[in-house]
Amino acid sequence: MPFHRIRDPERLQALVGAMLLIEGDLDLTTVLQHIVEQAARLSDARYGAMGVLGRDPHRLEQFITVGIDEDGRRAIGSPPTGQGILGLLVHHPEPIRLSDLRDHPASEGIPPNHPPMGSFLGVPVRVGGEVFGNLYLCNKRGGAGFTDVDEDLVASLGLAAGLVIDKARLHQRMRGLTLVEERERIARNLHDTVIQQLFAAGLRLQGVATSENSSEVADRVTEVIDDLDETIRQIRTTIFGISRRRNDGPHGLRSELLALTDEAGGRLGLDVRVDLQGPIDAMVDDVEAEHLAYALREALSNVVRHASATRADVRVTVTDDDVELRVADNGKGIDPVTPGGGNGLANLRERAKLLRGGCRVGPRAEGGTELVWHARLRADRPADEGGDRP
Repeated sequence: MPFHRIRDPERLQALVGAMLLIEGDLDLTTVLQHIVEQAARLSDARYGAMGVLGRDPHRLEQFITVGIDEDGRRAIGSPPTGQGILGLLVHHPEPIRLSDLRDHPASEGIPPNHPPMGSFLGVPVRVGGEVFGNLYLCNKRGGAGFTDVDEDLVASLGLAAGLVIDKARLHQRMRGLTLVEERERIARNLHDTVIQQLFAAGLRLQGVATSENSSEVADRVTEVIDDLDETIRQIRTTIFGISRRRNDGPHGLRSELLALTDEAGGRLGLDVRVDLQGPIDAMVDDVEAEHLAYALREALSNVVRHASATRADVRVTVTDDDVELRVADNGKGIDPVTPGGGNGLANLRERAKLLRGGCRVGPRAEGGTELVWHARLRADRPADEGGDRP
């Protein structure tokens, strides 16, 4: 172990103090900053940095520095990605010391506005046996080059740093899991309590509206019912937004659509038959899924509120390029006075238009109404302009 070669008690004590300091925080960003600061202090370097490897093991994804202020970093421009001298450790993760990095064959020069760099010490940092990143120290104070003791100190700190980084990453993952669980708990509470209370209030108001003799009062009650329905739709949108985890078992879009149809059938007394075709969870992204779920909720709500229907057939079809929703009912048919529909249908058309699709609603030959809503998948893909289908 490198610290076994350190004989100076003062420097050993400094190493222990540095190790204790970097262990004092579980925030990964703060831990990395502390590691660089302590590495520069132990080696008496004017400048220090840690390059963190990304998914590409030969490229730096993050670069933490000490010794250069914010104005200096802005003047230098984009951080390095692991070329030149820095790339030596990226490609060959072994400690390296240079009396003057400018003399090395791998040197690519110093970027404009960068402080002059001379002596250099580089040490890899491993986490769980894998290289996490590299410590870079430059310009040892006093003009001399870095020594073998400096290398042993920084290498020892790197060993301790690997353990602390691993603990900080574990803590970060646990916090993430806790956040997901908390968001799901909020979503369950919204669904199980708030929506049911609003829905019950809406049903009571519907009873008042149908029994009240005054048409003015009935109209006002109907407006309140509409407001409650819109509130419920917004809350459901929030629920699905905070609880959806794509391609994750019961939280996928397919399950979400089935839950919506089950709710319409179970609580609203509607016989809903569902046909889901194509790779729904794999092809529909979060934005498209939100619009599709809204369209299904709105369509089923219209069937319940306006169609006097006993049955609805729902079909969702996903291809490589499109998603189509069809909702057909056996009700009284579309109102001939306002065939374009109200705000709900206007919202559906607007959402479809955002995805270069369209929406139409019309009578069925066998009676009742059919709504067809469609959208292009992956809206950034070149495609023809959308619009209402014939």
